[in-house]
Amino acid sequence: MRKGLAITFALFNEDAGPVSTRRPVLCEYGLVNGEPPEPERRSRPRRATLAKVAELSGFHVSTVSRVLNGSTVPSVRSASAPAAERIRQIAREIGYVPNAAASGLRRQRTRLLGVVMARLADTVLATIYEGIELAARDNGFHSLVMNSWDDEDTRRACMETLLSHSVDAMILGDSPVDGGSLDLLLAREVPFILVNRFVTGYPSVTCDDRLGGRLAAEHLLELGHRRAAVVAGMPYASNAIERTEGFLEVFREAGHPVPAERVAPSTFDIAGGRLGAERLLRAETPPTAIFTVSDPAALGVLGCLRDHGIAAGSGISVIGFNDIPMAAELHSPLTTVRSPLRRIGEQSVHQLLALMRGEQVQDVRFSPELVVRATTAPAAS
Repeated sequence: MRKGLAITFALFNEDAGPVSTRRPVLCEYGLVNGEPPEPERRSRPRRATLAKVAELSGFHVSTVSRVLNGSTVPSVRSASAPAAERIRQIAREIGYVPNAAASGLRRQRTRLLGVVMARLADTVLATIYEGIELAARDNGFHSLVMNSWDDEDTRRACMETLLSHSVDAMILGDSPVDGGSLDLLLAREVPFILVNRFVTGYPSVTCDDRLGGRLAAEHLLELGHRRAAVVAGMPYASNAIERTEGFLEVFREAGHPVPAERVAPSTFDIAGGRLGAERLLRAETPPTAIFTVSDPAALGVLGCLRDHGIAAGSGISVIGFNDIPMAAELHSPLTTVRSPLRRIGEQSVHQLLALMRGEQVQDVRFSPELVVRATTAPAAS
């Protein structure tokens, strides 16, 4: 008869939360002749591998690796667009996930992209970031995002924090026209792309904001408006500058220049739009139409008009910019200039990855589209 010894001891459940909340789990093992019994074998699901993706897609494993993990050789193309899409689709179907730790050791990469936005509570910036996150994930990267609140010291601190996490590259959606803290990334040779705003001399992906401002002005001129005003956004943001300049150009070319007192700088949010509209309505001769450089600011303008008993459209026409989802659902649906926000975010990732491969990249400007709804109407005679 074999002698046995039962030993009871405590294990801590590592999944139960912080140390202070962990509870011991009592486990009992029977020792036979001083040796524990052989543990039961448990079947574990097999991890999807790069080789399996290659087998199912019909491409060489090196091609699959370049598509899913990123090429490490400058100017070497991973695969054609249809081939890359087929490889990614199969990878998604079988649940293949790149081993970020191993890849990082091989390439000295973390497969992390740092993203700095002015304020992700802004629907426009949140939608752009959705595009960034989706495109990053499709290419085997993850993103770390921070808010700068459009403050230069905070922006620099965000960059320092992201660099301390060893991000491979950055996407910046909050750069002022003078470049701000870009010197930090240039000094450390960190690849970056600007999104939503541009700085001359650096690669960027934006809407053609000047064209968007021109479309808004042409629409108002066709409706007979000659006394227009602008809620112009922030004077250090290229998108606000370009939209305002495009609008003013058209009115100037038509012989109806907009005087400086009818151009109100503002923040891009609802509060900024309301304050800008209050200033414009105090003028001795109020405008018959107001162009705002963002839809949230346009919502503030509409609220201000309502409080003054002025109907949007028949009283004062209002045009926004970006076409956020709420714009079409208002009691008086907002006329606006549509910008392909999610596509802008996605393209910024594609441009950044090309830059990381050592390729030359060009600025990308997406064409805007005028969307006419209820808040614009012919000028009163």
